[in-house]
Amino acid sequence: MRTYGARLHRRTKTIKPTCRGYNRRNGLHRTLLARAFLVMVLVMTSGCSQEDTPLIIDFSQREEVTLKAAHPDRLTYAYLPQFSHAVSFQRHHRLVNHLREKTGLDVVQIFPDTFDEHMRMVGQGKIDISFSNPFIYVMMAHDHGARAFARIIESGGHERFRGEIIARADNAAIRSLADCRGKRWVAVDPFSAGGYLYALGLFLDNGILPEDFTEIAFAPGPGGKQEKVVLAVQAGQFDVGSVREGALDVLADKIDLAEIRVIGRTDWYPGWVYAARSGLDPQITAHVGRALMALDGNDPEDREILDRAHMTAIVSSSDREFDPVRALWNRALTKRPGWRRATGKAGGQHP
Repeated sequence: MRTYGARLHRRTKTIKPTCRGYNRRNGLHRTLLARAFLVMVLVMTSGCSQEDTPLIIDFSQREEVTLKAAHPDRLTYAYLPQFSHAVSFQRHHRLVNHLREKTGLDVVQIFPDTFDEHMRMVGQGKIDISFSNPFIYVMMAHDHGARAFARIIESGGHERFRGEIIARADNAAIRSLADCRGKRWVAVDPFSAGGYLYALGLFLDNGILPEDFTEIAFAPGPGGKQEKVVLAVQAGQFDVGSVREGALDVLADKIDLAEIRVIGRTDWYPGWVYAARSGLDPQITAHVGRALMALDGNDPEDREILDRAHMTAIVSSSDREFDPVRALWNRALTKRPGWRRATGKAGGQHP
């Protein structure tokens, strides 16, 4: 299994040797001296003040890390990669630190590249605590025995969330959902709730079938899929896109949001969910749940943790709360038969 740790580094100036007689031995000496100097600099700057240059977190530098599955005190925590790994880290590292402090466990945030990898790692026991959309959860519950124990109250106090259908604001050919027929649709992922399943349900409600689109594509690559959908629509690569409500805000400092128009919003569905993998000690699950639900929005420190994670609160939950998502999945399955059913597996490839 591969997990990713962020490498911290400082920008340094590279000094090239000017002597043409530079040989291997001198090169080795210079290398050793450079490494020793780097260690000395890191030691001297480990206690730097707030006025010093901050360390850069570079998620493009990735290391292979072997998790010790048998480690009795280690708990792996993963945020479904709907956004980039950098956004996942920024939103949840304070919360992970809170769990570490309150539970006494070595809680480690890991970063699966795709939705499918997230589900697979839960099934393999490599993710202990999963934070995911409800669509991913109902599949993990069916396929791998994961069980919900908490859900979030979203920013703004919403206990549920929804998806949005977007198009370029200057695209005169698309003014309503009916105009989406015959167009190219880009969605977040085949297993995205707000970025695909909810949008598919909205189209079906309006008599628009998957075959009515000239193309249905999904955002490529690891992480950052919500952002990629918005950028693909803005660039004119696709006519319409589907994202979860709130995804546009992530790009507010990167693009002119006036270039994007929301042409439809889905129904509201249960919010994001915390689930424990099958086989995780119930006492550990309960301990983690208590620590999450103890976060108090009236406490300044807790408020900062919740705000950064784009949550208002975390409350207790159970599996049956996500039955509406199961029902939508099974309904959509009649139009996308390649999906696996929520109540039984079906053959075929992911759509």
